[in-house]
Amino acid sequence: MAGQTVPAPPVDGDEALAVLLEEGVVWGDSAEWLPRLPQDSVDLFFMSPPYADARAYSKINPDSYVEWFLPFAEAMLRATKETGSFVLNIKNRVAKSGPLRGQRHPYVYQLVIALQDMAWRWTETYIWSKPNAIPGRFGPRTKDAFEYVYHFTKGPSPYFDLDAVRVPYRADEAEINRRLKDKNGRRNTDAGFGRDRTRTYGRGGADPGNVITVGQTYNQHKGPAGQHTAVMPEGLAEFFVKVACPPDGFVIDPFAGSGTTVAVARRHGRNSGGIELHAEYAAVAKERLADDHVQEELGLLQAGTGTVQPVHSCTYLDRAACL
Repeated sequence: MAGQTVPAPPVDGDEALAVLLEEGVVWGDSAEWLPRLPQDSVDLFFMSPPYADARAYSKINPDSYVEWFLPFAEAMLRATKETGSFVLNIKNRVAKSGPLRGQRHPYVYQLVIALQDMAWRWTETYIWSKPNAIPGRFGPRTKDAFEYVYHFTKGPSPYFDLDAVRVPYRADEAEINRRLKDKNGRRNTDAGFGRDRTRTYGRGGADPGNVITVGQTYNQHKGPAGQHTAVMPEGLAEFFVKVACPPDGFVIDPFAGSGTTVAVARRHGRNSGGIELHAEYAAVAKERLADDHVQEELGLLQAGTGTVQPVHSCTYLDRAACL
């Protein structure tokens, strides 16, 4: 497909959305596709766009990153439902040139403030912790072992299903049942802080935190997805698809890459589509969706069932909670 013109999206908004959902990942330019989507039609935009000065296939200077990204954000704001969300995975960098050379560039923070000024509601900041991060090259620093994930919402009452991402308790059946009988679960401290833990006992798990530990995995580099140079691990997409998109809702990834968001969302019963500017990666994503490569599964004892249920080995579920 090298040298060919990127195909334009359908003019009709409903048709454009239907094509995305049917094809899974389309070869196209999000700058053209996003404005075509119907107003108030998408439950979740989840993405990991090209980071500033990070990849050979998409070089964006950090000084101009905000200006480059805002048109996408404006189109997404229009297309998002009032209860919908926009989740952005992004990483800051050390400036390679200019007056900030050798320092951390503030483009990520500038972008967050600009999005808030646009009318996106900055709801939460998550830290994606990478326990097996690749060693860095830029001293005097330790390796980069985390990335930011920003959760923006369109309205003040977004869809958010905390029960879908609760962390399983690490306790046997008898202990969990004993705790369920505790009708006075609040434990105030001398400092005056406390929480009624009985509200979580009956929900099958503890509240997860806003630090999400997801390691890079072997299967991340296996199969069609491994042909992409910056593959997102499935566990990161899984968390936000479950928590921020209702069952049968609509998930769109404007920077689809190898199709991780679309593959995970479909696996969890959501309607999903992605847009990828580079033809070779769009083809990789389509192959991945056709084969549905899945990461390994390990057993985890689920509270209240007495049975072993499979869970993805690289997800936030590895961080089992203690009672």
